[in-house]
Amino acid sequence: MEMHEIRYFLAACQTLNFHRAAERVHVGQPALTRAIQKLEAELGGNLFHREKGHVQLTDFGGLMRTRLEEVLQSSETAKRAAKNFLSLEAATLTLGVMCTIGPLRFIGFLRAFRARHPGIEITMIEGRADRLVELLIEGDLDIAILARPEPFDDGLKAEPLFRERFGLTFSAGHPFERCNTIQLDDIRGETRLERSNCEYADYIGALCMNLGVEAQSVFRSEREDWILAMVAADMGVCFMAEFSASQTGVCHRPIANPEIIREVSIVSVADRPPSPATAAFMKVAREYVWM
Repeated sequence: MEMHEIRYFLAACQTLNFHRAAERVHVGQPALTRAIQKLEAELGGNLFHREKGHVQLTDFGGLMRTRLEEVLQSSETAKRAAKNFLSLEAATLTLGVMCTIGPLRFIGFLRAFRARHPGIEITMIEGRADRLVELLIEGDLDIAILARPEPFDDGLKAEPLFRERFGLTFSAGHPFERCNTIQLDDIRGETRLERSNCEYADYIGALCMNLGVEAQSVFRSEREDWILAMVAADMGVCFMAEFSASQTGVCHRPIANPEIIREVSIVSVADRPPSPATAAFMKVAREYVWM
């Protein structure tokens, strides 16, 4: 059974005249007649009573008309969906974003992407870097934007987007505000706030331990906004990437000796062909001026 046979049959149902039906579907009457005969052979019954000058649907034909109208409608719906998906007029994208990436840094890019591809609907899933990698491999994410101190697995493809320095956040008016950079040794005796989701926490902790640097840790939270609010209230200092320290009353100075830099990348599964929406997202991300 072919779709053109269904269209010819439905045209004949509407006109009850093979000649007018052939004109409606832009074929010759012999071609339409042969197609309907072939359809009857496939279905195993007569679809029309043929009388001189006109035709009438059989009961079997009436039953098949209802079913084949549904088939044609489903086919047209599928074609429209495919066209919209491939042309990015109604496509979807599930994006993983590491929870420690500052939103103000990212919103400008999303605005630029939306301007170029208004038909793509993005669902954003926020999480720790390791969890986003799991979701990406499992197929629950199309793509992810994240950073990690260690190299990515061989099965992943990471394309760097931008780099940002880690530093210390503190409240406005703190003595650190007079410094251009901060040494890890400078935090001795400071009250420290800890971000539970920081992907560089263990790395920075190991650096501090090697230098014999200790700081009293009094608060730990997975909420970046809570940590920033406490920093602004002069309740402690916190290690944070420079573009995440975006709250009024919060100052940031980069760490020096050693300098700590994270590279934020767009990450995908290496051997998984990207959807049109994913490919479009990656293209805009590569072209966007992040700095």
